[in-house]
Amino acid sequence: MQIEFYKYQGTGNDFVMIDNRSNFFPKDDVKLIERLCDRRFGIGADGLILLENDSETDFRMVYYNSDGNQSSMCGNGGRCLVAFANQLGVIDDKTTFIATDGLHHASVNADSIVSLQMIDVNEIQKKDSYTFLNTGSPHHVQIVDDLEHYNVKENGAAIRYGELYGEKGSNVNFVKKVDNDTFSLRTYERGVEDETLACGTGATAVAIAMNAIGETDKTSINLNVEGGKLVVSFDKDNDGYTNVFLTGPAKFVFKGTIEI
Repeated sequence: MQIEFYKYQGTGNDFVMIDNRSNFFPKDDVKLIERLCDRRFGIGADGLILLENDSETDFRMVYYNSDGNQSSMCGNGGRCLVAFANQLGVIDDKTTFIATDGLHHASVNADSIVSLQMIDVNEIQKKDSYTFLNTGSPHHVQIVDDLEHYNVKENGAAIRYGELYGEKGSNVNFVKKVDNDTFSLRTYERGVEDETLACGTGATAVAIAMNAIGETDKTSINLNVEGGKLVVSFDKDNDGYTNVFLTGPAKFVFKGTIEI
């Protein structure tokens, strides 16, 4: 069977997109999804996303990591799916959709800049050397020296597979402060098992964590990721962080067909 796919990227975080509104795709075929994401034997991507019908919102997001398994929320993937839905004519410039972590609101402009509402964050674990929080996916956030030369894959894997997070593991973000409203980060992604050029839930986690531990008092924060720039904004009150938005480019790369 031949399937049509679309390739999108958000600050270098790249995804295979499939319109599955007719429910034709074999969703439980882990090996197939892994092969489609393989950069040598398939299309190549950090993840695969299905756009599906939903009875109460504009569409449903089903996200798979490149290891072929369904996973928790992917922020850049969500932004790219909004741009994809817009390209298909499923939505105009504003949308609501459902994902594994609940309801999301989003907007897309003519320049393919997508602003995606993330979940509220009420629980933050602040430790001496790191911060842990869930922004739709679990994230370890740690400030390091010499971020540019830091061995993200080795050190990220050690934390992800270490005793701290057990069998489920965590995504791991290493951070450098640039100024009061700008931070640089590099992310080791669980499920990809490597550094990626960007991670939307990771950027969101870094912005909130840096505010929570007093590294910044800003509520709109610029994030330099390896693949470009993102902005995270939020409201802060005694109960936590609300109206959290992740904003940045979501670009169509190409479309094609592949035999499965």
